[in-house]
Amino acid sequence: MAAIEVKGLNKTFDYFKKEPGLKGSLKSLFWRETLYHHAVKDVSFSIEEGELVGFLGPNGAGKTTTLKILSGILYPTSGEVSVLGHVPWKREAVYQRAFSIVMGQKNQLWWDLPARESFELNRDIYAIDRGAYHRMLDELVEIMGIGHLLDVQVRKLSMGERMKCELIAALLHQPRVLFLDEPTIGLDVISQEHIRTFIEEYNRTKKTTVVLTSHYMRDVERLCRRVLVINDGRIIYDGALSELADRYVDHKIVTLRLARRVPDETLARYGSVSERNGLTVTLKVPKKDLAQTAQALLSALPVDDLSIEEVAIESVIATMFAEGTGRPS
Repeated sequence: MAAIEVKGLNKTFDYFKKEPGLKGSLKSLFWRETLYHHAVKDVSFSIEEGELVGFLGPNGAGKTTTLKILSGILYPTSGEVSVLGHVPWKREAVYQRAFSIVMGQKNQLWWDLPARESFELNRDIYAIDRGAYHRMLDELVEIMGIGHLLDVQVRKLSMGERMKCELIAALLHQPRVLFLDEPTIGLDVISQEHIRTFIEEYNRTKKTTVVLTSHYMRDVERLCRRVLVINDGRIIYDGALSELADRYVDHKIVTLRLARRVPDETLARYGSVSERNGLTVTLKVPKKDLAQTAQALLSALPVDDLSIEEVAIESVIATMFAEGTGRPS
């Protein structure tokens, strides 16, 4: 069953152009040119209940705008959206109790109060039964390992500690859909891994539908089997993360450790030399020639070791964004 259905979604923002200087200010009092920014363009997708889907794109691509529409914060210009059978921008109480949104750069906790008091406020807002509230809070606090921080002012918490508290606050009412917008942004490596582990385990055990945006490819590789890629307001890829490299990259990475130095012109016969560090050489080899090239390298060159790897997901995504269309050439 689909938890989220989006069909032909569009969102356009209008704004006024102002010429610089005093002359421009005076002119704008009587006449202003209206400009339009098409943030989301004919976006359609479906997400099944319990899926954990990555939503990727560069800054300004339309990710956060789409999430704000799905959560009812923004009205769309046109299109149809259904989340758990509800139209988000109608802001029905039953829907608001069924989802949560966590934005890495926005606070929902009271800055000057201990996290515990913000949690209590959420209990009142969502009318959570006190017994169920304490059971859920105890479970989340134990998983996150922040029992010693509940009575500390939020302003005194580290970014990683605060994000753990933000996630707990978002999950106390046990939402069926969770929107995560850059939940690991600005965190250190250890905190990022703690957050990833928690999201992965929570999705697995609670079967909560999760839509995750992140600029950290490690988040996506660790958590998401399926990704939606958006660029310039349009969906340019919807499918398995594992198939991105197969679909958009025509080469693999071959790394050689040589017994002695080999001239670049000799190596260039086998592929494009992308990196060289002493006796270690990295080649880009076309997929169609890979087997033949690997055999030739081992037989013709003084190779001590050879490894073959897929192109890093970061590079695949960067290539898609650079091309603009996201379609293979």
